[in-house]
Amino acid sequence: MAYAQWLIPSKTQGSGNDTVNVTAGTDNTGRSPRSTNMTFKASGVSDVVRQVIQAGKPEFVTIQSAAAVSKDGVTTLTIEGVSNSQALTFALTSGGTLPLTLPTTYLANSVSTENGADIAGDPGANTEFPFSIQFSNIGANPTISTRSVQLVVTDHAGHTATCTITQAEGDPVLEVSPATVQIDWNAATAETSASFTVTSNTNWAIE
Repeated sequence: MAYAQWLIPSKTQGSGNDTVNVTAGTDNTGRSPRSTNMTFKASGVSDVVRQVIQAGKPEFVTIQSAAAVSKDGVTTLTIEGVSNSQALTFALTSGGTLPLTLPTTYLANSVSTENGADIAGDPGANTEFPFSIQFSNIGANPTISTRSVQLVVTDHAGHTATCTITQAEGDPVLEVSPATVQIDWNAATAETSASFTVTSNTNWAIE
């Protein structure tokens, strides 16, 4: 059986004493080591089989560093990343100004997975895989300031990655009602007092 395609020997034939160097042509992005056998052949002697083992990549998780939401809000917002972990846990940091509801599931290697649960089939043992988590129905920003919150994902080994989700500032609002009020001609009566109701998200003045 031929050796794996990821292995690159410095030569595939020779004569007499020699040295054959071996290198990996591709990264092993899975957590587990992988191995392949090289079979040395020569006329008149038995085959010599030697094994090459490539170490696995240490457990890791990465996620897009930022995501933007328009001032009007969005129906869905998808955050993506890559990992080789056997389980991922998502959390929103406290103190954020953008109110979001953390989904209970996410997609790991295209498979719906419970937040914090072991990933079916443990694809990260053999290779890195994509993941994504989707937020739904993010409302419009009623303020004139940007709003943000951090999404933190933690792999099974405790490594973390963070995405900052930011919503653009909303439009200024100034509403006054009713359109007209009436007060009495006599300043000494109670009917000389009336009021307007102001609804606003910014500073305002009267001239």
